[in-house]
Amino acid sequence: MNRFLSSIKGFLGIPEEEAVAPEAARCVFLPVPYEHSSSYGRGSCRGPEAIIEASKQVEFFDATLGFEPRARCGGLATFEPLAVDSMDATAVEKALFGEVLAWLNRDKFILALGGEHTSVVGAIHAHAKYYDEVTVLQLDAHSDLRESYEDNPWSHACAMARVLDFHDRLVQVGIRSQCIEERQRSEALAIPVFYGEAIQARAQAGEDWIGDIVRATTKRVYITLDCDVFEPYWMPATGTPEPGGLSWMQINALLQRLCAEREVAGLDVNELSPLPDVHYPQYLIAKLIYRFLGYRFGG
Repeated sequence: MNRFLSSIKGFLGIPEEEAVAPEAARCVFLPVPYEHSSSYGRGSCRGPEAIIEASKQVEFFDATLGFEPRARCGGLATFEPLAVDSMDATAVEKALFGEVLAWLNRDKFILALGGEHTSVVGAIHAHAKYYDEVTVLQLDAHSDLRESYEDNPWSHACAMARVLDFHDRLVQVGIRSQCIEERQRSEALAIPVFYGEAIQARAQAGEDWIGDIVRATTKRVYITLDCDVFEPYWMPATGTPEPGGLSWMQINALLQRLCAEREVAGLDVNELSPLPDVHYPQYLIAKLIYRFLGYRFGG
């Protein structure tokens, strides 16, 4: 992965005359269209491209923030997708780990756009290697703590189990589905888990559920966002939707407070499976990423 897309073809579709030179950009998008183990709905390999295409419809000026995040984040650059066709999951992890670590050493902020959740484990690994005391904050409907699923330890249902192979600081948010072994493992390891229905009950009661999540993390956070963390009516375009998820406003509020009170070291988004002739799911994710950049770099 050593070639940048032209800025007009990359995230936001910025005209060439307005773009920062790719090598000088602070924020780098890495598409990883890998999908092998999807166990229900398929299509997450098309997610990264769909998000990038939808981002070209996002206004540069954010009406909520009152400024253009692109002007405050040090410039955006987008790589050509990682060539994953001939790779298995372990090869994807190794290739992405090396690529992300190299760019972290050049002081870049990395945003990985993955297919299935396992596709971005290499990006998480690189951040855990590069930074001290980083918390992996998993926004997800599923625990993903199985050691193996359908005889595959690299199934998308095992993504966080593979993270625990090299890192032990994990906080889970939005969980609504898990097997009994995953519940037992999270309890045995004392992983802070904020279940989806408990979040909704606390939100309705006016309690500070976001504050509790932030307080469960260390000073530095890496966010891995599975699109099924959203309630399905917000995000129908994902392979394994679960009722009881978070809303656009709740995810925004969480990201805003995390960026205000913690150093967010990196972000990945995964498990978007585009639907035919339905554009708003990928647009929602593209706008969320752009809004996040405003929170992260807007001051």
